[in-house]
Amino acid sequence: MDKNQLGVQYMQEGNWEEAAKAFNDAIEENPKDPVAYINFGNVLSAVGDDEKAIRFYQKAIEIDENAAAAYYSIGNILFSHDRFEEAKHSFEQAMKKGLDSSDTYFMLGLTLLQLDQGKLALPYLQRSVELNEKDSEARFQYGLCLAQNDLIDEAIIELEKCIELDPDHSDAYYNLGVSYTFKENQTQALAMFNKALEIQPDHVLAGHGKKLLEQNL
Repeated sequence: MDKNQLGVQYMQEGNWEEAAKAFNDAIEENPKDPVAYINFGNVLSAVGDDEKAIRFYQKAIEIDENAAAAYYSIGNILFSHDRFEEAKHSFEQAMKKGLDSSDTYFMLGLTLLQLDQGKLALPYLQRSVELNEKDSEARFQYGLCLAQNDLIDEAIIELEKCIELDPDHSDAYYNLGVSYTFKENQTQALAMFNKALEIQPDHVLAGHGKKLLEQNL
């Protein structure tokens, strides 16, 4: 079996040591193979050695400037360290190099949200759910972004799709409650807050929303 394939198999089994060994062998056999460097970087990232992982991704880019997966992986690490401006650049580079996946659009949208650029985030989150309609978290973030941009009716549609996919998504129920409050549908809003609390009894925001509504009612 190809050393890269063997390493990926070890990764799927959670056997990081053997995976690293397989990818190291792959690099020694073919030092000009960017895939082996990306795979080794993925192992390092999985075990928490992000700094070293980035060096392997950068090496892959040195070998092949169109190694889109390397840009995407760097973006993920930068995002996890709250380096959002740099992460944004990496995700954009991944797209420019041809990584047209729902995950890339989702992560770029999420990064733009962190940079308070909700209007710019919208089309990326929309594209993410178009490419993967069954991703409940992408639906949730898209719905949230629509609500933040005062597109409440559209937000409700997406949040309802989210709970169809994930019936235990307490935050989606909470945000539906907030959306229905904006629509002045207090009965429906209360039902959503109650559902959020049923799933997650310590959901502070849902508890607060419910209390405010009950006072008004």
